[in-house]
Amino acid sequence: MTVRGPKGPRRGANLQDIGIIPDGSLLIRDGVIQEVGPTRRVENLGIAREAIEIPATGRVVMPGFVDSHTHLVSPPPGLAAHEHENAVRTIRRETGQRIQGRTQSHLETMARHGTTTVEAKTGCGPDESAEMKLFRVFAALQSHPLDVVPTFLFRLPRSDFADRGGLAEAAKWVWHELLPKIQRRRFAAFADVAWEGDAGAWGLYGRYLEIARRLGFACKIHAEATDVTAAIAMAGHYGAVSIDHLEHATAQDVELLAASDTMATLLPCTTFHNGWASAPARTLVDAGVAVALASNFNPQVTPTLNMQTVVAVACMQLGMTPAEAISAATINGAHALGRGDRVGSLELGKEADVLVLNVSDYRDVAYHLGENLVHLTMKRGEFIYKEGDVAPLDADDLRPAPLWEA
Repeated sequence: MTVRGPKGPRRGANLQDIGIIPDGSLLIRDGVIQEVGPTRRVENLGIAREAIEIPATGRVVMPGFVDSHTHLVSPPPGLAAHEHENAVRTIRRETGQRIQGRTQSHLETMARHGTTTVEAKTGCGPDESAEMKLFRVFAALQSHPLDVVPTFLFRLPRSDFADRGGLAEAAKWVWHELLPKIQRRRFAAFADVAWEGDAGAWGLYGRYLEIARRLGFACKIHAEATDVTAAIAMAGHYGAVSIDHLEHATAQDVELLAASDTMATLLPCTTFHNGWASAPARTLVDAGVAVALASNFNPQVTPTLNMQTVVAVACMQLGMTPAEAISAATINGAHALGRGDRVGSLELGKEADVLVLNVSDYRDVAYHLGENLVHLTMKRGEFIYKEGDVAPLDADDLRPAPLWEA
């Protein structure tokens, strides 16, 4: 399943075209796809004569998942998303090493379930100490097999800033001090803003997006409020790459979004966990909006690290077909992160981010809720996960090593 096609994000009927090659093969060298096509043709190529063969008979081979919206590090475990001030204080107190260890564990779980590229948001508001700590963690994780794409998520300051000049002054500090510092150190690829739906703050949101774009950031809008019409209009005006959530989008909102180049990133497991309304995925797809799917991983609100589950819930609850959901979770997720030319499909010249699944039909992914179907995960031509056997294990193998051997 190549998911190859047009260069841009997939829209409308193109979202259904997943480029299946029955009895197909990939030829990979130095982590890059050299050829993709029918097995007989690929095997007859001169450069394939000395290749190592990885058999996948009876299994689906597809691109790695691209999870384009997560909260990997904030809020920390034990704190809900609305406990913003407590979350920031906790991050400020924790060591970077501890945060990194917890985040690396999340990334390893994602790799086992087939994610090969993941976006990670900050979200500590105008707290430079906490934000920079999280960006240093992301920088340290760049050696992890998965690609981690950092995003600065700006949340308007809450009540604890009321005595320090108000919302506007705190926001100006982010625009003029924190954003330029993040840009100079190249800590983040994207500037996101949490849209709270407060009409009195629209000017602050717009100014933030304007300055972020001027500094060279690609922009996103985090729109989980009940009224997203103004957010969609602002996304189009400032050329946002994506607007995410959209659980409360109306038919009129969909028309407005379809007239822009902004993608819609939907988070179906958010609905699954908290009972919110579902985003109008079917209406968005039929209107020609470029739709991506992501996990919205958050230890409290959406404790889901498995993109297979995201695909299944999108099919069960959002009305998407398996082909549409897989395209949205691979190639469109890649475009939502500005990486559609590198990952998200199995095409000549792209990075070899590949999954081998324990099913013979891609549509089975939509009907296995919570099960891990991944047999192998490959990142840039190297296998980073292999399904293990279920077998007896000697208790001595579980004993911790003595300190002098550790």
